Amino acid sequence: MTTVSIIGNGSMGTAIGGIVAAGGNTAEFIGRDSAQQITGDIVVLAVPHPALADIVAQRGAELSGKVVVDITNPLDFTTFDSLVVPADGSAASELAAALPDSKVLKAFNTNFAATLAAKTVGQNPTTVLIAGDDDDAKLALAEVVRAGAVPRCAVLRRVRRRTSVWSEATDSWPPTRQPHSGEFRACRR
Repeated sequence: MTTVSIIGNGSMGTAIGGIVAAGGNTAEFIGRDSAQQITGDIVVLAVPHPALADIVAQRGAELSGKVVVDITNPLDFTTFDSLVVPADGSAASELAAALPDSKVLKAFNTNFAATLAAKTVGQNPTTVLIAGDDDDAKLALAEVVRAGAVPRCAVLRRVRRRTSVWSEATDSWPPTRQPHSGEFRACRR
C-alpha cells in the first residue's frame, strides 16, 4: 500500500485522492498553507502553477527523495492566452531544477476533475498521461492510478514540452521495459 500526500484540496486534489483511495492506497490531504508534515512517498501538487514557488520555498527539503507530481498548467492567469515558461521548457522541468533531490513527474494536467472521478470522457475511458525522467517513479504512480481503476494510463518519456508516447497502448500490465531501451510501453486496462 502506498501513501500519497496531496497538497491542495480543491476539485483536482479531491478527484486524485478518490483514485488513490479506490485503489486501496492512502490519500493524505494537506492544505497549501498547512504545517502538516508530508508522509507520503508520492506527493501530488494539486495547486495552481503560481503556488509552486511557495511550496518549493516552504517544503523543498521535505520533498527531498520523494516522487513529486506536478499537475499544473503554466498559464498566464492574467490573460489566459500564453504560458509563463520558456518555449523550450516546461513547468515540470523548472520544478525538477528547483527540487534536484526529488523525482519530479508531470501527470493529471490534461485531465478534468470530473473525468477523473467518472473514469470516462463521454463514451471513452479516461487516460492519465505520466511523464518524467525516472522510470521507477513513473511506474509507482502508474500502479497507483491503475489500482484506482482509471481505465488507461500512458507512461511518457520526459518532462519537456514536447513529449512522445513510448509505444502504442497494450493490454498488458505492468508496463514493460523494451529491450535495451530503458523505456516503458504505454498501458491500458
